[in-house]
Amino acid sequence: MISATDQPSYILTLSCLDRIGIVAAVSGHLASIGGFILDSQQYADLEAGRFFLRVEFKATGDAFPETLEELRAGFAPIAAEFDLTWELQSSAHRPKLLIAASKSSHCLNDLLHRWQTGNLPVDIVGVVSNHPDLRKLTEWHGIAYHHLPVGAADRPQQEEKLIALLRETDADYLVLARYMQVLSPRVVDQLAGRCINIHHSFLPSFKGAQPYRRAHERGVKLIGATAHFVTGELDEGPIIEQDVERVDHRSTEKDLIRIGRDVEARVLARAVRWTAERRVFLNGIRTVVFR
Repeated sequence: MISATDQPSYILTLSCLDRIGIVAAVSGHLASIGGFILDSQQYADLEAGRFFLRVEFKATGDAFPETLEELRAGFAPIAAEFDLTWELQSSAHRPKLLIAASKSSHCLNDLLHRWQTGNLPVDIVGVVSNHPDLRKLTEWHGIAYHHLPVGAADRPQQEEKLIALLRETDADYLVLARYMQVLSPRVVDQLAGRCINIHHSFLPSFKGAQPYRRAHERGVKLIGATAHFVTGELDEGPIIEQDVERVDHRSTEKDLIRIGRDVEARVLARAVRWTAERRVFLNGIRTVVFR
């Protein structure tokens, strides 16, 4: 019987071209070093011919490596044999987030509250905004606020400051919490797989300004939100999470906005949580999400 101890757990994630023997090699290696599997999820994409695996395990016995570096070194031969794209990290590791927002507070406030109450496994290293409006909210939570105004003439300079801030804070991810600016291709390329955005799910029907007003005029019956990785195609990156709420003819434009904000906040929070917990895998223009 495996005793319940305070031993730390580890998370192994990997993807590769699918072939026979991957799971056997991974589980066999863990067994050989005294790794007890707590949770394992896998998916074979038969269309793309790729395989995805997430395993959480803990140490048991004296054969288990003493350091994370030794644990990684021991797994490296298997990774080389199967040509894996992989990561092995302590489950206690908390990714660092830099959050960008403009004037709307609902998504930012939700993330800050979840983080402050210990319900979001990340470290928020700062909030950046092109407006000063959200400074008080941010600093009340003890988070640094960086006001980086932007105009057409100085956009390159503003983005240089944003990139510098990402480096200074050592942020793993940039989360766009209703940041109403389009990032340039140069920034998007540097943040490939590391930038998460949220928007309403009326797209592509109601692009541009006042989407809720136009949706109300058309009598929509669903309000939704989409969280996705940012790519060079505006609002068309790999989708991490979506959700909807039903509405009807009694719903006013204000009702749609209120409901939409609630959906946006919870969808973004799920996307951030699942990414932080290493449950999200890029798979071409799609994602694999082990919930």
